Amino acid sequence: MRKDISTNDKDINDLFLKVVDLVTQARNRVATAVNIAEVYTKFHIGQYIVEYEQKGETRAEYGKAVLKELSKRLTDRLGDGWSYSNLRQIRQFYLVYGKLTTTGCQFENVQKANQWLADYPKAEEHIPEPTFALSWSHYLILMRVENPDARSFYEIECTQQQWSKRQLSRQVGSCLYERLALSRNKDEVMRLAKEGQTIGKPSDIIKNPITLEFLGLKPDAVYSESKLENAIINKMQQFLLELGKGFLFEARQKRFTFDEQHFFVDLVFYNRLLQCYVLIDLKIDKLTHQDLGQIQMYVNYYDRYVKQDFEKPTIGILLCKEKNDALVELTLPKDANIYASAYQLYLPNKALLQAKVKEWIEEFEENEELKKLEEHEL
Repeated sequence: MRKDISTNDKDINDLFLKVVDLVTQARNRVATAVNIAEVYTKFHIGQYIVEYEQKGETRAEYGKAVLKELSKRLTDRLGDGWSYSNLRQIRQFYLVYGKLTTTGCQFENVQKANQWLADYPKAEEHIPEPTFALSWSHYLILMRVENPDARSFYEIECTQQQWSKRQLSRQVGSCLYERLALSRNKDEVMRLAKEGQTIGKPSDIIKNPITLEFLGLKPDAVYSESKLENAIINKMQQFLLELGKGFLFEARQKRFTFDEQHFFVDLVFYNRLLQCYVLIDLKIDKLTHQDLGQIQMYVNYYDRYVKQDFEKPTIGILLCKEKNDALVELTLPKDANIYASAYQLYLPNKALLQAKVKEWIEEFEENEELKKLEEHEL
C-alpha cells in the first residue's frame, strides 16, 4: 500500500535541504573554477601580448596597433569580449602581476587553483606563477591601486573576508589601507601588506578616520546624535564592513541602572576575535573630558557586571566629529581601553591620506634614528 508523503514530513524536508545544499555547493565550486580559469587565461594572454611586443618595435603606436589588430581578429573568431580596451586591461594585468611569484593570498581553494594551474598550457618561456584567488572583476579594481603594498593588503583582505566587487571598490575608495596605516606604528604598517589586518589587541580595530559616506548625511547639514544613530542602524551591514573584522552587533541604547540612575550606551558590539565587548558612544560635537569620563564609566560597568571571566576587558570608542588625542592622553590613564576616532560623512582625499602616511613613516624613521644616536652617546 502506497504511503502518501506530507509536505510537512520531517524526513522529506531533511532530504530536500540536503539536496539543495549539495547542489548549491557544487554550483559554487563550478563558479569558482570558472573564475579562476578566466583569471589565469587572461594572465597568460597578457604574457603573450607583452612578449610579442618585446620582439617588435618599442614605440607606443606599435603596441596600440598590435592590440587593435588582435582585437579585430579575436572578435571575428571568438565573438564579443575582445575589444581594444579589454585587451589593454589584460596586458596591464600581466604587467602588474607578472613580476610577482605570489600574491600573498591564502584561501580555501588554493589547492584547486594550483591543480588547475598545473594542467594549464604554459607559454614558451616559463615564468614564476602568481596564485590568484579572486575573480577578474576584483582584479580590475585592484589593478587601479598604484601602491603595491596597498594592493597586496586589499587582495589579502578581499580573499579572507570574501568581499564582493562592490565591497572591494568601496574599501579602496574609502582609503582603508591608508586609514589603518595612520593608526599603527611602522612595523605594523609593513605587516598590513604581508598579512592584511591582523586583530590581536584593542588598537588593531581602530582606524582614523571612520568613513560614513554610506549614511547619506550631508556634511554641512544639521543633525542630532539620534539621527546619526538611526542612520547607522539603517545601514548596519555597511557599518559593520567599515568597523572591520570580527564585529557582531548586539544592541542600541543599551540601558543599565546604577545608583538608581538609568544610563544608555549608544551602540553595543561584540568582537569575536578579541572576545570582548565594544561600546561606541556617538558625539556630533567636539570631544570633551566629560565625554571621556562617561565612556569610561560605561566600560567600567561592563567589566564589573557584564563581562564573563573568560572574556577580555571591554573597549570603549568615542566616535566624534572632532577628536583630540592630547585631551584623551591627559584625561585617561595610559592603560585605559578607551579610544577616540573621528568620523567623516564623505570619502577621504586619497592623495592627502597617502601623503600623510608617507610623512608619518618618514617622521617615525627620523625619531628612531635620534633614539639610536642618544643611546649611543649614553
